[in-house]
Amino acid sequence: MGVRHYARPVTDAIDPYALANEAAAVLTDRLGGDRIDVALVLGSGWSGAAEGLGETVVEIPLPELPGFSEPVVEGHGGVVRVVRTAAGRLAALFTGRTHFYEGKGPDAVVHGVRTAAAAGAKRLVLTNGCGGLNPAWAPGTPVLIRDHINLTGATPLHGATFIDLTDAWSPALREVARGVDPTLDEGVYVQFHGPEYETPAEVRMAGILGGDLVGMSTALEAIAAREAGLELLGISLVTNAAAGVTGETLNHDEVLEAGRDAGARLRTLLAGLLEVL
Repeated sequence: MGVRHYARPVTDAIDPYALANEAAAVLTDRLGGDRIDVALVLGSGWSGAAEGLGETVVEIPLPELPGFSEPVVEGHGGVVRVVRTAAGRLAALFTGRTHFYEGKGPDAVVHGVRTAAAAGAKRLVLTNGCGGLNPAWAPGTPVLIRDHINLTGATPLHGATFIDLTDAWSPALREVARGVDPTLDEGVYVQFHGPEYETPAEVRMAGILGGDLVGMSTALEAIAAREAGLELLGISLVTNAAAGVTGETLNHDEVLEAGRDAGARLRTLLAGLLEVL
């Protein structure tokens, strides 16, 4: 599947595909007409890992791009930084995302993904901070996403748009990631609506359904990425044990702390991936 330049009209008052094209045009104009090769969306706990991943070509505050707004969650950056990797490719690092629980709708949630595709990206890395169901995954453990379960009741697709998600999370890219870090395990990510943390009963339900990781992002973006023809890799940072696993209470501070503590490992992982993606 090739990169899609969005042209299909939708019935919404604001065409989200046209808006992505507009944002991509601003981004590529700031790059002197160059197009990006790969994009990364850095979730909770990941922004610090964006430092030193290549020579910065341009850094743009997200609100300067059409359709974007400031992140509302602490621990997310607020820029898109384009770096030239050691391999000479252009990588766009989105240090912030819109979450579904903000109430802006699925199109706002996946706007960064659509913009990256319209700006030329062929591969996408989605990251997040999440709760882990596997007691062996201590806080600070990165886990590859093998599959996902979307419990939001929403989709970014419009109309009769049928997208195959059988291999949504590229097996080939997971092998590439394990070549960078052979210790990486993998699991199934379950997206809840949020913003409240899951109850112990909901976590048990997720486990019964086959989930290993729980959070409030990523699945909707994955659907949009496959619609756009992007090859997709996902990495969850286990920031805490999911509710009921240990009996400990949950709060966002521990999410940020886990990201800080794992910063060196995450940076090494992303740097290694950008050498080969």
